[in-house]
Amino acid sequence: MATVNIQQLRKNYGTIPVLHGIDLSIADGQFVSLVGASGCGKSTLLRMIAGLESVSSGTIELNGGVINDLSPKDRDIAMVFQNYALYPHMTVAQNMGFSLQLRKESPARIAAAVKETAAMLGLSNYLDRYPKALSGGQRQRVAMGRAIVRQPQVFLFDEPLSNLDAKLRVQMRIEIRTLQRRLGTTAIYVTHDQMEAMTMSDLIVVMNAGRIEQVGTPIEVYDRPANLFVATFIGSPAMNLIDGILVQEDSTSIVLVGDQKVDLGRRVDLASASPVVMGIRPEHFSLGSAHASDFSLPFTIDLIEPTGAESHVYGRSGTTPVVASLPRKGDLQLGQQLTLRGSCDHVHVFDKASGARLV
Repeated sequence: MATVNIQQLRKNYGTIPVLHGIDLSIADGQFVSLVGASGCGKSTLLRMIAGLESVSSGTIELNGGVINDLSPKDRDIAMVFQNYALYPHMTVAQNMGFSLQLRKESPARIAAAVKETAAMLGLSNYLDRYPKALSGGQRQRVAMGRAIVRQPQVFLFDEPLSNLDAKLRVQMRIEIRTLQRRLGTTAIYVTHDQMEAMTMSDLIVVMNAGRIEQVGTPIEVYDRPANLFVATFIGSPAMNLIDGILVQEDSTSIVLVGDQKVDLGRRVDLASASPVVMGIRPEHFSLGSAHASDFSLPFTIDLIEPTGAESHVYGRSGTTPVVASLPRKGDLQLGQQLTLRGSCDHVHVFDKASGARLV
């Protein structure tokens, strides 16, 4: 098993910088997800760890040893690709055992490793089939099996489930996480799917334009986003952002939103009358009676999306777009005007100028 330590890693394509000094430490056995919008550099970072992209500057360490100049085959790292990358002319057993064959392992050793891994992945009855005779989920299992038989120190996953349907994605992410825990192998997983990252990861790394915005557990990143980018990127529907003014009153700070006062219950180190952005997640709105710590927003419904137990209700508070996740009860109508209640205890406040989190 392995630790991965990345220090001031940079990648340039010619004169164009793609990664800007990445620092990241991954402990032995951790499952770490890299998330971010398309083009943020997450797949480039993964490929650099694998040795498929060169390093412009900085270091990548595996168990304390620098691997920058090692070839991919010498890094003891296995990668599972988005498109499976199976050899169509080889059977499942041949695909899974090919890396061991390249290592000149004995046929008996290869057969035993393939048999054990196939049983682990539910592929024992498919070893003589060719990839074209398999479903998408089965092909992904074969790709995982090819990585597992190598017994690498690190697994790398590059959006491995993006070609699967929704139901199979859920099944496969459970299987991947269960296998990773069973094997105890360090894993780095690239995905654009927030649900995958939230449900599978020990740590989430949120990337934006070649930089890391925040590293934390799924709950930390969700409950305490470091800045406006993370706040809007993590969560579906996204966090509501409402412009306000921060004022200081006695021993507390207050955000003025229209004619509403949102008491933060603490002092914030920012000059009075500073513009801020107040954030609140859709699930922290309600239609019930107000409590002492609540604030109110007038709200006009533009769209209702039933999701089962609740509905995502989209609309406006004045000219500000707002979405609330509300229990599926009552008779909500398009165009209806009502009052949303928000708890001050669940408010996030960001400096409008820098985007940094204040509360």
